[in-house]
Amino acid sequence: MRVIGLMSGTSYDAIDAAAADLELSAADGDRGGGGDVNGAGDGDGDGIGDGIGDDGTTLHLTPLGMVSDPYPDEVRGALAAALPPARTTLAEVCRLDTRIGQAFAAAAARADRELCAGRAELIASHGQTVFHWAEAGRVHGTLQLGEPAWIAEAGGCPVVSGFRTRDVAAGGQGAPLVSLVDLMLLRGRPGVPAALNIGGIANLTVLPSGGEPVAFDTGPGNALVDAAVRDLTGGRLAYDDGGALAAAGRVHEPLLERLLAEPYYRLPPPRTTGKELFHAGYLRAVLAGCAGPAPSPQDLVATLTRLTARTVAGALRPLRATEVFASGGGVRNPVLMGMLREELAGSTAVHGSEELGLPAAAKEAYAFAVLGWLTLHGLPGNAPGCTGAGGPRVLGSLTPGRRPLRLPAPPPRAPRALVVRKP
Repeated sequence: MRVIGLMSGTSYDAIDAAAADLELSAADGDRGGGGDVNGAGDGDGDGIGDGIGDDGTTLHLTPLGMVSDPYPDEVRGALAAALPPARTTLAEVCRLDTRIGQAFAAAAARADRELCAGRAELIASHGQTVFHWAEAGRVHGTLQLGEPAWIAEAGGCPVVSGFRTRDVAAGGQGAPLVSLVDLMLLRGRPGVPAALNIGGIANLTVLPSGGEPVAFDTGPGNALVDAAVRDLTGGRLAYDDGGALAAAGRVHEPLLERLLAEPYYRLPPPRTTGKELFHAGYLRAVLAGCAGPAPSPQDLVATLTRLTARTVAGALRPLRATEVFASGGGVRNPVLMGMLREELAGSTAVHGSEELGLPAAAKEAYAFAVLGWLTLHGLPGNAPGCTGAGGPRVLGSLTPGRRPLRLPAPPPRAPRALVVRKP
């Protein structure tokens, strides 16, 4: 099945559309089986099956490429003006829901035309997160905008959207949903493998040897760095391109110590966060409470970059991860990646997700293509042990395309492994 995954993260800089051929086949002899379609599993909390040697299935993913479309300036400006801690109106939410849906539709149509020769069979849209309602370690709700009817109308094929809410309704954090795909990719690797995505917020998935999988948001990925760069340049720059500002600065240790005092970092997993906490106003408040002279712009960006590296490393170290595969926009910042390698030196090897077969810039979009495929086939798309949900759940809502909707029969067993094939 040819599937397009659509993703725009908390940095809201662009819409990524990744196309993949997904094919279910009998597992290789050394692969494990999957849980049944009702979510029966191996007791490890991920809901996707038992151990090695079962009569299971493998999902094969052939990447067809990715296109990335920046939001139109007026949409991006309106989105930035509406996000917390700013105030907004229901009228503006309606406009954003429509405009973001239309922008996602345009990205999907382009991907179908350029990558799928017009033969896409399913579109999976994450939408644009605008609020994640988390209080005292519990998520009460989450809101992603981007009305899927626009995508279905433009693309003509069914659209799966609204993935996170069902996990939240089942008592989960609604994130990181990519943890299920991470587990499918990591299982079978030696040691304690981990997957890390550094977007506006950084999240990781760790698969301890013989233990329960763990996944959570570590804290800010690029969020605070981006906020500082926008403030410092009056909006002229949106991010620290190539880590140039951080490279020119030195870490301001008193400020770093104050930032590390944030209570979020000591919450037990599963935990999630967003720009509801880590935004420009948060940074200004921390700076205002910091004694002594203010850091230079370069020192501020260097300090925030070190904060991301240290909080990610601080999350990985207690879990004894032996290797981590990184993806997301943060991997394009060589200073950040250098700091992360310094923080993890001697304990955890840092690789790019390309070594698992998925480009760093496209991994999350491919992950949602997989989650959309699972939903269409009536299979759970969450890993309860990672999100905290009460059990495996089929995620999202389905918007029909132009033709009568015919759902495929659920396979007898859910795929336990994801194998990436070369195009």
